[in-house]
Amino acid sequence: MKALQYRTIGAKPEVVEIETPEPGPGQVRLKITAAGVCHSDEFIMSLSEEQYIYGLPLTLGHEGAGIVEKLGEGVTGIEIGTSVAVYGPWGCGYCYPCSQGHENYCENAAALGIAPPGLGAPGAMAEYMIVDDPRHLVPLGDLDAVQNVSLTDAGLTPYHAIKHSLSKLVPGSTAVVIGTGGLGHVGIQILRAVSPATVVALDVSEEKLALAREVGAHHAFLSDESAIERVRQLTGGKGAHAVFDFVGIQPTMSLGAGMIRVGGDQVLVGVGSGSLPVGMLDKPYEASVRSPYWGYRAELFEVLDLARSGAVHVETEVFSLADAPRAYERLHEGTLRGRAVIVP
Repeated sequence: MKALQYRTIGAKPEVVEIETPEPGPGQVRLKITAAGVCHSDEFIMSLSEEQYIYGLPLTLGHEGAGIVEKLGEGVTGIEIGTSVAVYGPWGCGYCYPCSQGHENYCENAAALGIAPPGLGAPGAMAEYMIVDDPRHLVPLGDLDAVQNVSLTDAGLTPYHAIKHSLSKLVPGSTAVVIGTGGLGHVGIQILRAVSPATVVALDVSEEKLALAREVGAHHAFLSDESAIERVRQLTGGKGAHAVFDFVGIQPTMSLGAGMIRVGGDQVLVGVGSGSLPVGMLDKPYEASVRSPYWGYRAELFEVLDLARSGAVHVETEVFSLADAPRAYERLHEGTLRGRAVIVP
């Protein structure tokens, strides 16, 4: 089968021919219908040889959807031919967080060598993919795989981040979204769907701000130093109740820190390399800084239901598997509108 793999440290990913995998006991083989391109892929491919821990060659793609094509021995409860999305943050299945469906915070995954697809295990950018356990599969039903595959990360991650700040996003509140690309433009829609907050979007270009307005932002400003004052003007000088940073580099973290109010949340979602001082005199009183990771299995069901209701959609650009390396070039250039999706 054909697959997109990262094969050499520092090199571009390549489309290669590899053996079609067979499902072992308890496993499921999917015929892939769609796979999403993510900044996390670019991040791991930017790591030095000393920093890289994901194994080579690595079949990319932690956002996956497919048709159940073959069942390993002992698999029950799922039928061949079912259209499914893959819940990516795999855990051990038996620790306390996993028992709650919080496999993104599994206590044993690292020690047991369990890794998400595309981030250690073979991912979805291939014609076929092995899923270790059917519990990682969520039925898509009537949802189109290509249009919705990115919700497994680009929807689930912002949903998880936002859901844990909902107690602060009451009527009259303000939420700021920094970075309106693949995750951010979905985050804006989620905020509009699940909260009454006024949503302010910040990004580096008018083109990106136009997308933010299209998907529901009440206000959209360039993310320069003037953004702090503009947010404070909108909030009577008090600042935002929550800032969701989908970039995570030093300038965006500093920007968020400058506009958070007393008791507010600064939520660091992007995988940039910024950092923040945290101390009694470094933040407004009762302000918190959180760095959530991905989301819960149950939350993926909720995100897909939001899509089913029409409240959330992903702006997508579709590429064939043969053109997948170009999708990563576009991601690096910053010229994608929304999310790139690979269709084998």
